[in-house]
Amino acid sequence: MLPLQGITVVSLEQAIAAPFATRQLADLGARIIKIERPEVGDFARGYDTTVNGLSSHFVWTNRSKSSVTLDLKKPEGQQILHELLTEADVFIQNLAPGAVDRIGFSPYSLKEKYPNLIVCGISGYGSFGPFRDKKAYDLLIQCEAGMLSITGTEDTPCKAGIPIADIAAGMYAYTGILTALITRGQTGKGTVMEVSMLEALGEWMGFPMYYSSYGGIEPQRTGANHATIYPYGPFATGDQKLVFLSVQNEREWERFCEIVLEQPKLSKDPRFQGNSNRLMHSELLKSLIDEVFQRLTAVETIDRLEAAQIANASLNTTKEFFNHPQLKVRNRWREVDTPAGKVQALIPPVTMEGIDIVMGPVPALGQHNESILQEIGYDSKTIVDLKQSGVI
Repeated sequence: MLPLQGITVVSLEQAIAAPFATRQLADLGARIIKIERPEVGDFARGYDTTVNGLSSHFVWTNRSKSSVTLDLKKPEGQQILHELLTEADVFIQNLAPGAVDRIGFSPYSLKEKYPNLIVCGISGYGSFGPFRDKKAYDLLIQCEAGMLSITGTEDTPCKAGIPIADIAAGMYAYTGILTALITRGQTGKGTVMEVSMLEALGEWMGFPMYYSSYGGIEPQRTGANHATIYPYGPFATGDQKLVFLSVQNEREWERFCEIVLEQPKLSKDPRFQGNSNRLMHSELLKSLIDEVFQRLTAVETIDRLEAAQIANASLNTTKEFFNHPQLKVRNRWREVDTPAGKVQALIPPVTMEGIDIVMGPVPALGQHNESILQEIGYDSKTIVDLKQSGVI
């Protein structure tokens, strides 16, 4: 079963947020018609050339889609888009603020023309307010949402290594569209919805926001250590490797002292009883842990942590994650076709009994121009004329 089979999504998408959302829909069987600029396409196609000459960002977010090129500044391009929307269930866009309005595709005009259509807009800051027209890229949204104020070291704020503002907005667009589809099944009507990157990432900032706003203390930047729990973070071992661990409660603290540090009396030391005390005396506690770990290898340290049932992890590189034994044993990889050959892709993280997934090709720019235009009634001569005039 493909849960979204029969659902057609037309997307004016670029970069990450909207393409990430529509790829989730494609994974469940929705048909995604991706509208791109003639000749240049989605600018994420040119971010890098690391995947056999293709962009890693584009390969990640655009499998299982049909690519159609349209110049939407031309009336003929606008007409084609309207014809596509006549048969669509969802329209999603993440163009610059006001761009769709200027070409005649404002959300509420579409709602009036296509009452069954679900219209989703993704923007940096939302459809109104003083920041409406401010340019919004992932790093900048991380700054505005306070993410950088709590990430990094004491001296240096750092962004997340992946585009979390884009991903957050894309995931809320995805779940919002699923909600709207369910609602339409009950009411028979489409809806207009919007997702802002600032508000999406703001939801993820909940704990530090409450911590500082009500506690009066800003969470400190502590590198890879946890700002409010100790010990929780990286520790160096005698073979110059890092082992990450987390002690969450007093039962774990006792086992950590007894089995890992082999110092059971330490668990009764009043300086370290309760997380608040351990955090207050973290420098002293770190020196005691380091003294033990420097006599052990990383493997020996992890063996002790496992024996004590203390949560731990190795510091993998992204390439090591690509070859992670757990993913291999669970058969989480599939081959996906691209214009540059086959690549490996992780299957979607949610697995449901009886539900199939789609892992279709990554499209070349304009690959589906002819087939989709023929589908909506254009003959071969007209398609050639549209190409020669720059409409497609």
